[in-house]
Amino acid sequence: WSLLDVLRGVAGAPTFDRVDVVQPALFSVMVSLAELWRSWGVEPGAVIGHSQGEIAAAYVAGALSLRDAVKVSALRAKALLAVDGQGGMVSVAESAEVVTPHLEWWQGRVGIAVVNGPRSVVISGDPAELDECIDALRGVGIQCRKISVNYASHSAYMSPLRDPIIDSLPDLTPKKSEIPFYSTVSGEIIDTTELNGTYWYTNMRETVLFESSVRRSVEDGFRVFIEMSPHPVLSVPVQDIVENVDDAAVLASSRRDRGEVEALAGSLAQLYVRGGEVNWHAV
Repeated sequence: WSLLDVLRGVAGAPTFDRVDVVQPALFSVMVSLAELWRSWGVEPGAVIGHSQGEIAAAYVAGALSLRDAVKVSALRAKALLAVDGQGGMVSVAESAEVVTPHLEWWQGRVGIAVVNGPRSVVISGDPAELDECIDALRGVGIQCRKISVNYASHSAYMSPLRDPIIDSLPDLTPKKSEIPFYSTVSGEIIDTTELNGTYWYTNMRETVLFESSVRRSVEDGFRVFIEMSPHPVLSVPVQDIVENVDDAAVLASSRRDRGEVEALAGSLAQLYVRGGEVNWHAV
């Protein structure tokens, strides 16, 4: 299938409800937005990738070549077809500390998949068990929303994909990046020469420690966060993390409720008035 046909909505192109389509399409948008910001003189001081977004982050940081990054995105997404329809994921508007005790009944079948922020986690697992969890959580006043996926990322349900993913990526050549790479697998800066096939399986199997990575970057002095995404789904949890941090700013690259030019121009202006460097001639 043609990536450009998918992005442009050409008649007959496959739709975003296919996991082997949506993940490479999202990758292409993320890296393209990063390149657009760079064309305006805005260079990243560090990168944090969320789940599959770590593949884009690795390319932006210079750890993976474009060819290797595309290979990881496309082949890993293709591997997910083997478990498509066997799981699900649910966004929960509460902290991991509050949610975890409520999951004890479903231990091993439903668990914390993602920790986005102090009031935002994602759980994943068996679809029927997730429905029971939703009822239980809503019963105690916790808001839940199903995510439009049919697999249980960041859980033991990904274990059958270990060998297929690692075996499909034997010749990656990750390099040490000059730009710090905050891994959401560990919540710390890591040596990007470790971004081999085993890492990219682990990235999909283990819990996404996004909140830990953002907090660590704040401790290291970073204050401006720009989301490279078609819609700022992570801006709210990042804002919650930095709400008491002086001079912190969370900016979006695009918004569904605004025109693309308006959204980008607004974020550029916010960056500039906070002291960020922008090449207005290039803009």
